[in-house]
Formats: sequence, structure tokens, C-alpha cells
Amino acid sequence: MTDLTDYAKNLLGRALCGRLPTLPTAVWAALGTGGSDATGLTGEPSGTGYARQRVTFTGTGPQRNLSAFSFTFTGAAGTLTHLGLFDAATGGNPLTWGVLSSSVTVGGPGTVTVAVDALTVTPE
Repeated sequence: MTDLTDYAKNLLGRALCGRLPTLPTAVWAALGTGGSDATGLTGEPSGTGYARQRVTFTGTGPQRNLSAFSFTFTGAAGTLTHLGLFDAATGGNPLTWGVLSSSVTVGGPGTVTVAVDALTVTPE
């Protein structure tokens, strides 16, 4: 993921200028159908048992997810094409977003799993 949201760009800009912004203390991954720098992820599923998942990262350059995480669905959610990171389990601020390497179609109950090291954050 290399696309920072406008919120994240502002946060980093303040940090680089010594303005002491409040940085996220935890990060949650979300699935959706689109995204933009201004809004972050769009088209998050609702009413299907879906919930954002907490993610921890490791690395000194590119950041990679430390452990696998899964999204569980109780019903159809359609075709999901993007993943985004937020600073809260619900609501909150969008941080970054990107296109999945392959879209996922959720046609009914099931699980979508992101393997260890499959999510990489490399702000450019």
C-alpha cells in the first residue's frame, strides 16, 4: 500500500515539522470496493457480520503484517477490491488504502484471511 489519505499526509507533515500530532496507537484493516486519497477506503460491507480487524506490523523499512487476520461474513457482501487501514475499529480516520492483488467475492457466509507478510505498507 502506497496511497496515503489526505488525513495521513497532514498527520505526517505535522510530525515532520515537530508539531507533535497524536499518532495512532493501533491500526485496523478494512475491506471495501474502492478508495481515494481524500476519503480512504470506500464501500465497506455492512450487515453481513463483517468487522474491521486489528493489525500489528513489523519491519524497519516496509511494514508487514506480523500475523494473519481474518474477516468473517455471515452473508453475501459482494465483490471486494480494496483494503484500507484506519485508526479505529469503527469510524475513526482513514490512513492508507490500496487495491487487493486479486478481488474477493463474498457470496455467502465465509472468511477472508490475509496471510502473514501479505500486507505491506510502503509510503512513498
